[in-house]
Amino acid sequence: MSETQNNLVINEEAQNILFREARTANAFTDEPVTDEQINAIFDLVKWAPTSMNNQPLRVIVIRSEEAKARLLPHMAEGNREKTAKAPAVALLAADTDFHEEMPQIFPVFEGARDMFAADDAMRASTAELNTGLQIGYAIIGIRAAGLAAGPMTGFDADAISKEFFPDGKHRVLVAINMGKPAENAWYDRLPRLAFDQVIKTL
Repeated sequence: MSETQNNLVINEEAQNILFREARTANAFTDEPVTDEQINAIFDLVKWAPTSMNNQPLRVIVIRSEEAKARLLPHMAEGNREKTAKAPAVALLAADTDFHEEMPQIFPVFEGARDMFAADDAMRASTAELNTGLQIGYAIIGIRAAGLAAGPMTGFDADAISKEFFPDGKHRVLVAINMGKPAENAWYDRLPRLAFDQVIKTL
């Protein structure tokens, strides 16, 4: 075991499932993604941190052929076939009205809701930033459930947001195909930056 692996508290198998051996999947088996798996993923990732505990992520999980027929025309051409064949597709959106839940989820600051309500630009940027964090947690959660994730941003975000969130208060940021990986589901592993290219300690 490497020095890196020795300095982590989760075991080597978990490290590999979540990070080293996990890659974006481009092909899936037809094994369904169950309600139980979806619930387990949410029950895990909901605990991950965000700023002021705001939770702007909203998700629609698409499994029916009817819903996929609404989605596929808005996907980039290169993403359509794999999305059509994935047993489930999660649309992860930012809710710009997340502040309405602040009295429930951040009761330590009574003015939180009104602070966000008074500043549309701050509320929108906060929603997008924290939804981005929650999307990262969701990918790890999908892997933790023994599934492969295929996150994509190649789609018409405005059209998909309008189609699936017609209230106009949500923006879809990422679509994630998920399921059991099929044979040859992966492209070759791409390089990563080295420690000294990224990290400085002062």
